[in-house]
Amino acid sequence: MPTSPDAQALFRAATAQLTAAGVESSRLDARLLLEAAFGWKPYALTLGTPAVTAEGLARFEGMLARRLAREPVSRILGLRDFWSLPFQISPATLDPRPDSECLVQAVLDRVDRHKPLRLLDLGTGSGCLLIALLTELPAAWGLGLDRAPDAAAMAQRNAETLGVGGRSAFAVGDWTEALAGRFDVILSNPPYIPLADRDSLAPEVRCFDPALALFGGADGLDPYRRFAAGLAGFLAPGGLLALEIGWDQGAAVTALLQQQGWRDVACLPDLAGRDRVIVAYPPQTPRAVNGNP
Repeated sequence: MPTSPDAQALFRAATAQLTAAGVESSRLDARLLLEAAFGWKPYALTLGTPAVTAEGLARFEGMLARRLAREPVSRILGLRDFWSLPFQISPATLDPRPDSECLVQAVLDRVDRHKPLRLLDLGTGSGCLLIALLTELPAAWGLGLDRAPDAAAMAQRNAETLGVGGRSAFAVGDWTEALAGRFDVILSNPPYIPLADRDSLAPEVRCFDPALALFGGADGLDPYRRFAAGLAGFLAPGGLLALEIGWDQGAAVTALLQQQGWRDVACLPDLAGRDRVIVAYPPQTPRAVNGNP
């Protein structure tokens, strides 16, 4: 980079470096990092040539080095927008994906938004799914569970920051073990990537998302087997189950649920038209809660 670069020169040089490193969103990433490092308003580069300071330049160079190592911008900034809400993320939480918003919408399309619903989010991570729903369901209350203590703590902070801390709780737990009670909606974005696919993942995912939130066993279906066999007893009559799935898992997860008597199982597409969400209702006579998932 030039010794005393102006803003546009910094942007061009950073974009070129990121492109050479294989980053597809090089222009966008360069702009976001520059805005964060220098405290510029969004699109300041488009509107002119904002000032470059020595302190900001040092911050930017550090951020750029991390992105060149393929760390996602959201992790560098510690923030990810989801459902038009700013979520803090950490090494213990999955980086929320836009496709997961389809699960939020699927739930909203199937519930009465004004009822005092009880929600359960399994593997809550940053809390993005549960918190997004609570912002749309003013009378609802939700519980988020995660096996990672740091993730549960981060979800709690996000809930408080985003104004739903009083209608939510977050706890450390292995799925529903030691949990009692029934819920109107159970939702989850569980780990569903097959272990054999690990090396084919983008470095942004493989190296920076927590493995606990990524891999669902040899075929990626282990969590769904447990859900199909053990979640019905945790749903209130007429309760809804909503699960995110991998793009090629629709038929397999549908079959797992139907084999356990789940009703009205439907597979819904994401924004690209690929299978992404499964919704289902429990069997007419749920089994007693024993073999918890």
